[in-house]
Amino acid sequence: MKYLGAHVSAAGGVENAPLNAHKIGAKAFGLFTKNQRRWVAKPLEKKSIIAFRNNCEKLGYEPFQILPHDSYLINLGHPDKEALQKSRNAFLDEMQRCEQLGLDRLNFHPGSHLNQTDEEQCLKTIAESVNLALDKTRGVIAVIENTAGQGTNLGHRFEQIRFIIDHIEDKTRAGVCIDTAHAYSGGYDLKSEEGFKNTFDLFDEIIGLNYLKGMHLNDSKKAHASRVDRHDQIGQGTLGSEVFLRIMQDPRFDNIPLILETPDENMWAEEIEFLYSHNG
Repeated sequence: MKYLGAHVSAAGGVENAPLNAHKIGAKAFGLFTKNQRRWVAKPLEKKSIIAFRNNCEKLGYEPFQILPHDSYLINLGHPDKEALQKSRNAFLDEMQRCEQLGLDRLNFHPGSHLNQTDEEQCLKTIAESVNLALDKTRGVIAVIENTAGQGTNLGHRFEQIRFIIDHIEDKTRAGVCIDTAHAYSGGYDLKSEEGFKNTFDLFDEIIGLNYLKGMHLNDSKKAHASRVDRHDQIGQGTLGSEVFLRIMQDPRFDNIPLILETPDENMWAEEIEFLYSHNG
């Protein structure tokens, strides 16, 4: 079964996220458990945690249908020691929030070397950062999101993601989220039928489909292999709608959260309805 939704607002408290997802006909959702543009946030209140859990139960959202996202500020591969520690502290806080909410995965962008270290060292630092957080939490999978490779961001090649996983000690708590716009901008041709097949065959060969714990369904404003991260509405970008219909009809993408991060939230309900109408 396909579990499709969007990255919804948690304004006013995390307990509002499942309500906002339900309003747009979503069977899955993404959220930020704190303000994604601030380093520090006050702890989750007990009443919010209880209300979140109750709303999820009432509306039929189980942990495997929910894909929380960490703060955009975090860089788990930061070459500066102080800045790295700041990111590690923030990431641990995000993992602990997921633990409190009863969520079983946390999506994150791997990190950037900022031209101050080499790629391999940066990837090792990312893995070490993940290991430290996993050691202090229980039950939450660290889900690595592929990037478009913009600037010095790593994670745009499947080999880089595999390298991180190889250096994570508890591989049962490692996962991957594939963002369609990032993959296309990062150099993977998802657009053609052959390119789509080759991309996911390659993903399975290098990483393994067993690690796929979620997807971000986004069209791209930018060209193939542009290495620029700009999302567009489904069917309005350079990818076009066919790739998303293939995903909806492919059983390999069953039973994971498929999350829209398209720019116009007013179109999410329409996009969800459109995609479900083509569900194989």
